[in-house]
Amino acid sequence: NGAICTQPCSPSFHGETNFVCEDRKWQMLSDACASLDVQSLFQVRKYELLCSGGHNGGDAGEHLPFVDGKPWHGAKHFGARNHSCQADFSCIIPDILSSPAIPGNIADIVELLKKISQLLAENVTRGKMQSYSRIANHILNSSIISNWAFVKDRNAGSILLDSVNSFAEKLLLRNGSESIQEPFIATKGYSIHRNTSGKSFDFSMEFNSTGNITGHVVIPEEQLLRLSRASKAISVAFPTLGVILETNQPDPAFVNGMVLSVSLPEELQNILLTFEKLNKLEQVGAQCVGWHSAERRWDPGACEVRAHNVSTVVCVCAHRRRTYQSFSILMSPATPRSSLLDYITQVGLGLSIFSLVLCLLIEAVVWHHVTKTEITYMRHFCLVNIAASLLVADVLFILAAIVHNTTLNYQLCVAATFFLHFFYLALFFWMFALGLLILYGLLLIFFKITRSVFLAAAFSIGYGCPLVISTLTVAITEPKNGYLRSGACWLNWYETKALLAFVVPALSIIVVNLVVVVVVVVKTGRSSIGEGCKSQDLSSMIRVSKNIALLTPLLGLTWGFGLATIINSRSLAFHVVFALLNAFQGFFILLFGTLLDRKVLILDYMNIFYTLRNCSL
Repeated sequence: NGAICTQPCSPSFHGETNFVCEDRKWQMLSDACASLDVQSLFQVRKYELLCSGGHNGGDAGEHLPFVDGKPWHGAKHFGARNHSCQADFSCIIPDILSSPAIPGNIADIVELLKKISQLLAENVTRGKMQSYSRIANHILNSSIISNWAFVKDRNAGSILLDSVNSFAEKLLLRNGSESIQEPFIATKGYSIHRNTSGKSFDFSMEFNSTGNITGHVVIPEEQLLRLSRASKAISVAFPTLGVILETNQPDPAFVNGMVLSVSLPEELQNILLTFEKLNKLEQVGAQCVGWHSAERRWDPGACEVRAHNVSTVVCVCAHRRRTYQSFSILMSPATPRSSLLDYITQVGLGLSIFSLVLCLLIEAVVWHHVTKTEITYMRHFCLVNIAASLLVADVLFILAAIVHNTTLNYQLCVAATFFLHFFYLALFFWMFALGLLILYGLLLIFFKITRSVFLAAAFSIGYGCPLVISTLTVAITEPKNGYLRSGACWLNWYETKALLAFVVPALSIIVVNLVVVVVVVVKTGRSSIGEGCKSQDLSSMIRVSKNIALLTPLLGLTWGFGLATIINSRSLAFHVVFALLNAFQGFFILLFGTLLDRKVLILDYMNIFYTLRNCSL
């Protein structure tokens, strides 16, 4: 498994095909076999410009361009003496359109379009834009999209998008407007100035054989008032490019509308975009995103949803010429959206926060009465820190949602995620400290720990370990833009698996605390001597088992089902159970940790330690 095999192409093609061994079968990894020679095509174009400008249209055959060190004789085939080709390089289109859109040719055409946008983008006339669009349209056809999966350069789709945007923004406008449309790429442009009463671009394009898809771009009038001089606005629509871009994205969310690119003056910073959904699914949410051209990923921080219904999504997006010029909508069929989930989360979090505050108030009132011994002090100290950590985490959970939905501030989202990660980890590590305290009472009967030593160890475990883990997580993943997940202020899963920095410690602690429960039961059963001891042991054992068996799984199962929502994320049942357990955590701590105990304690399990000690002595 994992072995790579390279196979040469058939004689009529150049390049190679790579295969990878998976499950004892060779699977195609990339296919670079091509029938086109982009270098030759581009050399012909440069040669024609040389002949028409530097040699006064002399005989092209006398100055053949060199390709790979040899004279290239294809000039006459592409019409080196064709003067219309010199203006719009239309002479190369027949060979391109007649070539099969196989992965190798797609890669070569992307490279050709990139070279044209870099070297021949001066004075982009309507003719030039039409030729450029026809070439791009050939590799954007919906019937050959599947071939993009085997293009060797995984960034080819992003390179194509940048090349088209760069070329289109140089388009010259005749009579104040321009419109050039191919089946799978359309370009429109308008002259704009501060007195323009709002401008809009309307696109209706073919997506596949089943029908068309629409897109709408609006430049608000208040934005146009920012203009200091007359300028132009260019928009390009791609109905199929979103599918190509998502093939290199680990996140399962898919592009559910056309990709709309907008080139505007620097003064204009916000635009309104309306996308028609490709798949009109009611049960999933929509997310407005901008394509981060430098990082080559969809960034939810560029846009926010203004309106959303079954068929369309309206987005407000920040236009940044160097960063965000292309926008679309993402849909995640793997994340069911339900008003029930939102209701459970809102009500549950409110009740959880209220319960935790009440729990801390009760502990403050009875503190001097229930912490008279070292062991009871340690027990209640752990409970207070468990409740405090969860309370802060719940509040941060709400703040993280507000930060993500309204401010669109990336740094605030990173900060919220860091502290959310830290306090949720602190919750579990204090549970771990509670488990260790039980083992101390059971197994180290004759070893006495002082309060100062306990506090130092407890703080090191409860807050020190979470601080180290959360700090390392952000330090390792954030420089690679892999700390946050797309669409939420929380740890990334699909790109960097940063979420494992929470899931692994939490689930490990759940397992350890469940083992502690088993040790309590076994140790108690074996250590009792005499009927009096047995009766006390049984009562204490039941209370201890209740405490840990109820407290730990109720907290732990939350994240167990959270892991299940990642593994089987289409299941609404898992999401509902996860929302219920997660939202009501604070209530469970108050109920099982405080109110159900007759002494307003976690459950007076430490009696078992004294019983064991007396029986042993």
